Amino acid sequence: MASSSTRRVLLAKPRGYCAGVDRAVQTVEKALEQYGAPVYVRKQIVHNVHVVKTLEGLGAIFVNENDEVPEDAIVVFSAHGVAPIVHEEAARLNLRTIDATCPLVTKVHREAVRFAKDDYDILLIGHQGHPEVIGTTGEAPAHIQLVDGPKDVANVTVRDPEKIVWLSQTTLSVDETNETVDALRERFPSLQSPPSDDICYATQNRQAAIREIAAEADLVLVVGSRNSSNSVRMVEVAKDYGAKDAHLVDYADQIDPAWLEGVRTVGVSSGASAPEILVRGVMDYLASQGFDDVQEVETVKEHMIFGLPRELRQDLRAPRPS
Repeated sequence: MASSSTRRVLLAKPRGYCAGVDRAVQTVEKALEQYGAPVYVRKQIVHNVHVVKTLEGLGAIFVNENDEVPEDAIVVFSAHGVAPIVHEEAARLNLRTIDATCPLVTKVHREAVRFAKDDYDILLIGHQGHPEVIGTTGEAPAHIQLVDGPKDVANVTVRDPEKIVWLSQTTLSVDETNETVDALRERFPSLQSPPSDDICYATQNRQAAIREIAAEADLVLVVGSRNSSNSVRMVEVAKDYGAKDAHLVDYADQIDPAWLEGVRTVGVSSGASAPEILVRGVMDYLASQGFDDVQEVETVKEHMIFGLPRELRQDLRAPRPS
């Protein structure tokens, strides 16, 4: 137990990069090394301001759509996944594509295709406008309808209540998703579940670590960007599980000193797209404010690793012309 004078940090573990984000960022880095700059990236490769700026500094050019990429240039698709129409468009434009979609997102895409082929109505739990939701919906637009949280359940209409299944965006709050599924099942008792959990292992693990430290924390700081769904959810989870205050920051200089007034225990974690260097910056700042007792709270060990995209691996193995 900490003394009344101790200012401590509970540092959550696991935190930061998941296997899918690590793979996506490495994909752009390796592509730049292999092919030289510029390498184009459709949308943000992952939702983190620092990562995007860093890759831009190495020669990556981020675009919104394929038609912004010069013919025969390389374009990397982001970790969030894209609809089939995006691949078709890239082929028409003669672009060389590297697909950095997270394999866990690809799993959801395959589930959508399979259930659509069997003529199910698919209820996709997720947030309107999120790139992952757009990509998954594009796999079977005639069969998929979005359910944006429990409040949206009343708006759902299906053709056959005996033939419906739910899928989800991988970066949602576990609790909110369960609440949405429960509300859907109350309306549709025959609702089927996906063969395995759609919410990413890293999202679940980071939320579990936040739950572990939230009740003891006067303040929780989550390092991540505002367009990072999993990072935003972590702040919500911290508040739901007892943290007196919680904030999302990209960098240490965004911490308001007023947040630390009267605070004895700060919980620190980071979203799945936030690099560890940003956490180090926050920890250094907290140390400068007297928070020098650091306790790492580990809830589970992670060992997941994803290989680089097939098309990039092939070129990396090929001998370079002399």
